[in-house]
Amino acid sequence: MRSPSRSLPRTAFAVLGVTGLLAVGACATENESPDAEPVATVATMEESTTGETLSVVLNDAEGTEFGTVEISEVNDALQISADLSGLEPGFYGFHIHQTGLCEPDSAAPGAPDDTGDFLSAGGHLGSDEADHPDHAGDLPQLLVKESGDAVLTFETDRLTLSDLEDEDGSAIMIHSGPDNYANIPERYASEGADEDSLNTGDAGSRLACGVVDA
Repeated sequence: MRSPSRSLPRTAFAVLGVTGLLAVGACATENESPDAEPVATVATMEESTTGETLSVVLNDAEGTEFGTVEISEVNDALQISADLSGLEPGFYGFHIHQTGLCEPDSAAPGAPDDTGDFLSAGGHLGSDEADHPDHAGDLPQLLVKESGDAVLTFETDRLTLSDLEDEDGSAIMIHSGPDNYANIPERYASEGADEDSLNTGDAGSRLACGVVDA
C-alpha cells in the first residue's frame, strides 16, 4: 500500500510565486536606475606601438605625386600602409631599396654607366644577404583598382625602423610591372630563376620613389 504523498496547498504555491517575482524586481531595481538606457559594450584590441610614424611621399620622375606610405613599429614588427592614386589598374612590384636617394636619370651605385630613373636608390634592401623574394625589402605587391587607387596595409618582421634610418637611408619604390617573386617554374626554365629574377623579381623599371626620412 502506497503512502499518501504530501503536497503544499495551492495557496502556498501562489505565495511563493509572488515572493519570487518581488525578489527579482528588487534586484533589478538595485542595479538599474529608472532613467538608465541600454549600453552596448564593444571589445577592442590595442596595438603596441612606439609612437613614431614615418610618412613617405611617392613621386614619379616628372614630380607627379601618387600618394603616401606610412611606416610605424607595431606588435614587434613594421606596419606599412600605402594610400595611392593616379596609377593604371593592375599589379605593381613594391619594395624598399637600399639608399635614400630618388633621383631621376641617375646612376646605380658603383655602376656609373648604368643610368635610369631612381637607380640612385640602389637595389632591394637586404639583397646582399639573400635572393629575391627573401630580401628584407621585398614587400607584397600593389593591386591598383579600376579607379586608379591602391590601398594596402600589412606587417613585416624582416625590418625595423633602424634598418630604414641607417647612415645611407632607404627608399620606397613602385615598379612599372608585377613582381614574380622569382617564381620561375621548371617547365619555363629548367634551371629556375636567372640572376635578374633573383635580384628584382622582373618587376620592370622604377615608376615612383620616395625617400624614407626620420
